[in-house]
Amino acid sequence: METYNFGKVAVLLGGRSAEREISLKSGNAVLEALQSQGVDAHPFDPAEQPMEALLRQGFKRAYIALHGRYGEDGTVQGALELMDLPYTGSGVMASALAMDKWRTKLIWQAVGINSPRFIILNEESNFDEVVDKLGLPLIIKPSHEGSTIGLSKVVMAKDLPAAYQLAAEFDPLVLAEEFIEGVELTAAILGKTPLPLVRIEIKGELYDYQAKYFSDETQYFCPSGLPEEQALAIQMQALQAHNVLGCKDWGRVDLILNKSGEPYFLEANTSPGMTSHSLVPMAANAAGITFADLVMQILVSSYVE
Repeated sequence: METYNFGKVAVLLGGRSAEREISLKSGNAVLEALQSQGVDAHPFDPAEQPMEALLRQGFKRAYIALHGRYGEDGTVQGALELMDLPYTGSGVMASALAMDKWRTKLIWQAVGINSPRFIILNEESNFDEVVDKLGLPLIIKPSHEGSTIGLSKVVMAKDLPAAYQLAAEFDPLVLAEEFIEGVELTAAILGKTPLPLVRIEIKGELYDYQAKYFSDETQYFCPSGLPEEQALAIQMQALQAHNVLGCKDWGRVDLILNKSGEPYFLEANTSPGMTSHSLVPMAANAAGITFADLVMQILVSSYVE
């Protein structure tokens, strides 16, 4: 890594999204790892100072550890492009697409990648028709949030309006999605390589915000325990799901393996969590890549001569 002259590196963390708290955890972990490798890295919170301050303060590139809106949706990427500052992760278009679960699903459908059936909801939606078409249970979620923020599992039709209202608080574009019962899996991507799958076992009904970041009862298995041939096939589908959106350098694709062994892809993440509970570091570790090496590989991917 010493052959790269990274210059002064800004670790973008915090931000203005509903995932600010997690971004601070991710960003501080990344910052510590970069500094431990001798990188001249410093925290930069776009919620506390304007982006143009990056130039005034002499930063030469940015490590994006922001999650959610204004960090993972193409907006920060566009600002960095305008300033000619290299940055980690996917570009403007791929970031915007991956953040939009509806348009992600449309692209995946177009190329034959399996994803749960869905209906877009609004205030005029006939919820009885939604139940007739998709059945119960249903997953109701905002299209542009991450970390399961605003997400509900609806088991009884009478609870659908309240679930819609909760999701609509975060985004006017709300999805009703058929519930796929099965095994929770996630596929991390590093460069052009899918890392070992992580299988997730939860104590409650949903792999929600609490289960993801704070519960000590959530269990993770990496390698996943799936037969090698099946795991490899899923990894390659995940890589395709990642690539078809235009994503690059690193990311994570989440999916459910139903009881018949069919994968249903849920969403792509272009700036996944990098906390102690996070899945990309876990998958990297199973592939023999330490957290510090993972962070450095991601930084190297931003390098421009």
